[in-house]
Amino acid sequence: MSDTKNGPKGAKQGNKPDSKYPVNMTDTAFPMRGDLAKREPGWVKQWQDKKIYERVRKAAAGRPKFILHDGPPYANGDIHLGHAVNKILKDMVVKSRTMAGFDAPYVPGWDCHGMPIEIQIEKQFGKNLPTAEVLQKARAYALEQIDRQRAGFIRLGVLGEWDNPYMTMAYGNEADELRALGKLLEKGYVYRGLKPVNWCFDCGSALAEAEVEYQDKRDPAIDVGFPFAEPEKLASAFGLSALPEGDGFIVIWTTTPWTIPSNQALNVHPEVTYALVKTEKDGKAILLIIAKDQAESVLARYKLEGEVVATTEGAKLEGIRFKHPLHAADAFYDRLSPVYLADYVTTESGTGVVHSAPAYGLEDFQSCKAHGMKDDEILKPVMGDGRFASTLPLFGGMTIWEASKPICSALTEAGALFELKMFDHSYMHCWRHKTPIVYRATSQWFAGMDLTPKDGGPTLRETALAGIDETKFFPDWGQARLHGMIANRPDWTLSRQRQWGVPMAFFIHKETGALHPRTPELLEQVARLIEAKGIDAWHELDPRELLGDDAETYEKNRDTLDVWFDSGTTHQTVLRGSHAEQSAFPADLYLEGSDQHRGWFHSSLLTSSMLNGKPPYKALLTHGFTVDENGKKMSKSLGNTMAPQKISDTLGADILRLWVASTDYTGELSIGEEILKRVTESYRRIRNTLRFLLANTSDFDPAQHAVPVAGMLEIDRYAMAETEKLQQDIAAHFERYEFHPVVARLQNFCSEDLGGFYLDILKDRLYTTGVDSLARRSAQTALWHIAHSLLRVMAPILSFTTEEAWAVFAGEKAFADSDETIFTQTLWAFPEIADREALLAKYALLRAVRTDVTKQLEEVRASGAIGSSLQAELALKAAGDKYDALASLDDDLKFVFITSQASVEKADDAAQEAVTVTPSTFDKCERCWHYRRDVGHDAAHPGLCARCTSNLFGGGEPRRFA
Repeated sequence: MSDTKNGPKGAKQGNKPDSKYPVNMTDTAFPMRGDLAKREPGWVKQWQDKKIYERVRKAAAGRPKFILHDGPPYANGDIHLGHAVNKILKDMVVKSRTMAGFDAPYVPGWDCHGMPIEIQIEKQFGKNLPTAEVLQKARAYALEQIDRQRAGFIRLGVLGEWDNPYMTMAYGNEADELRALGKLLEKGYVYRGLKPVNWCFDCGSALAEAEVEYQDKRDPAIDVGFPFAEPEKLASAFGLSALPEGDGFIVIWTTTPWTIPSNQALNVHPEVTYALVKTEKDGKAILLIIAKDQAESVLARYKLEGEVVATTEGAKLEGIRFKHPLHAADAFYDRLSPVYLADYVTTESGTGVVHSAPAYGLEDFQSCKAHGMKDDEILKPVMGDGRFASTLPLFGGMTIWEASKPICSALTEAGALFELKMFDHSYMHCWRHKTPIVYRATSQWFAGMDLTPKDGGPTLRETALAGIDETKFFPDWGQARLHGMIANRPDWTLSRQRQWGVPMAFFIHKETGALHPRTPELLEQVARLIEAKGIDAWHELDPRELLGDDAETYEKNRDTLDVWFDSGTTHQTVLRGSHAEQSAFPADLYLEGSDQHRGWFHSSLLTSSMLNGKPPYKALLTHGFTVDENGKKMSKSLGNTMAPQKISDTLGADILRLWVASTDYTGELSIGEEILKRVTESYRRIRNTLRFLLANTSDFDPAQHAVPVAGMLEIDRYAMAETEKLQQDIAAHFERYEFHPVVARLQNFCSEDLGGFYLDILKDRLYTTGVDSLARRSAQTALWHIAHSLLRVMAPILSFTTEEAWAVFAGEKAFADSDETIFTQTLWAFPEIADREALLAKYALLRAVRTDVTKQLEEVRASGAIGSSLQAELALKAAGDKYDALASLDDDLKFVFITSQASVEKADDAAQEAVTVTPSTFDKCERCWHYRRDVGHDAAHPGLCARCTSNLFGGGEPRRFA
């Protein structure tokens, strides 16, 4: 009856329908069908009503701490699949660390300030609201979003401190963030300066590096001539006594015509050879200076013919000045541009000469500053909204993009435009508005990457890079990625020109721009006001309250802090601030999507390096992004998105959790209908295994029925050893945050180790031996240990399913001791199995033989000679260890192969090994379905074999091994 293909499938109590002889088929309240989508919301509610998270905290109190610090999602919009992946991964880490014996609290958080919310308020209520109203509406909007997202996360089975999350807009956090800024200022990392920053005209603000993306853009590429102003110096540089006749120009090439009005210098490479070319245009002789290597292609581009008169090294042109191309059009442009030497000039495209507008280019700015240009000498005609100042001659009031045409027309009129061609190139765009952004020199606050702090210690860049070397990375390629970003990044622009953000609450001298001498003390006073009333307190503050008479000469700084500073200081404001009791510094792990190397990981590293001299985390884990089954990025426009809520409502959150766990998160995570079907199949196999374990231990009370290890049958001890090994392997994977190997091991264990081997063999003993026999109770003892272990290793992944199974399986006392939840438990402690290693080796050998035998049995079955494997009698010939292992099972050998009879004979060597399958000539026992000589031996029970009469009415059959 133990044959899986012909044996009983269900688990019903009592008699088989066609037999008066009962078999031990016990049932369980754990149903075959999960009905997850319908039933999970009930558990969600139960977890909240019973305060399960708090029960877990109570149980874990006093264990070593493990802190995963939550990177805050932004409080805007419903949760999407990316959110779900992130939160489920975090939950699996926290639960698996708890199971491993740690106290692993989870405090979820939200990022609340910043532009997207401000834009939502503008959309809903218009642009020109008073600041107080913007702040009030933004705060209300963020709270509403948090409530929606929180419900979404809780539905996924994520346990955490949901009733007390951290929020960057909590008054205490806003105040502590300002205090953190004050510390950085005192330490000497923060400075104010003019600098080109990434500027979005739509945002009206500087952007962080993480907020810049690249898209193709079409622009006019123009070649512009700057007329000679110092011909004698040029003649000398080219080794000539005088220049030939004709108007002369040094020619630049640019794809940003709008920067020409702001030109203040020209750049050449010191080692490039430049040519003085004589040519003719519109019947007039002209001279051009361009890189010699480019001369031929440049002339061809201008459709001119000419000859090189002389050449010189770029170094000899240094300091020579040229007129602005529009010098004759207006007095404003009647100025000279000197040549500066610059290594960044290339001859790959253009003319080998670059024009420099220091307010609108990073290299231009650095070059002009290095040559002594002062901040107030830098021309800055472009305003924050992308228009030229109304005072700019010729182009005032136009947007920089509109101005391209009029600028090109003015250059043509001046005879200075040599070529105009539309050019497609990769260009910086704002990640929110998808509109082009520019470098724009503005007065901003910066954290200096290479400043020596006041204590004379290492620079921020040095400290951060040293910290990266100390950090563990999962996967390890993250280390090189973050290292590269920190090694090459410019100074961090801390200031933003917004309302909904933590203010940089400085008082600045109206004339000198200097900070008030009492700044540290004033910051603390403002922080206290914010602690009581939020950031509104700064906006409402009358400077006289804090400054007295000084208020006449000082004004409030209007900048807010970059929102990356908000989340980047949560190691200070949360781990050591609002949630210090539940936390520790540094955190054991930060876990986010791989884009956070340039985002939260980055800003957290920089702030902690300045505040603490080390990273705020010991390890960083990154996961990829979700894509559809064809590997396409998910987007609403493609219609290939899948909402986590919808998956939970149709298949159940445990299916979503199993998908996350079974996917290698280090790359892209593919999802789609077909993939979810496979995951659902895999879930069913796991659930059926659990159901078998629960059904077959439902009449087992460990206090009364457990068999001591030494008294257990050998195969039961083996099954426990195999499960303990599985638990150790899974624990090691969990420790390395590897989940897909855990799922692969679990699936394989359920289908192969249990379903395909141990449970398959066990059914006969469970169903046919005496209810209270050692044979049956030994099997149940093993199943009881296996179920305890499996439920614990599955709990971090299949949280709802294991919680349901635990309530059925644990038994009244264990359930009460667990405080009514599996999540208070730690990994199962197996009893000592003395011959553990020997058993594992022996049964690995037996299973290999069984695989070969099963193949042969299948062939005989296919031929029609036998119906089930129980109809077969088996004769084996084996050599060496194989013979020893098989012979050691004695009369129990047949049970391992699920045949009615099996014998083994010693062979001299592997070449003589053989398997012979013979159909049995005996009758089939109506109860156990074995074919035996002794069926009908007892006239009172003509349909039973001697095993069954002994198991039902006598002392029970002896079973020692299987």
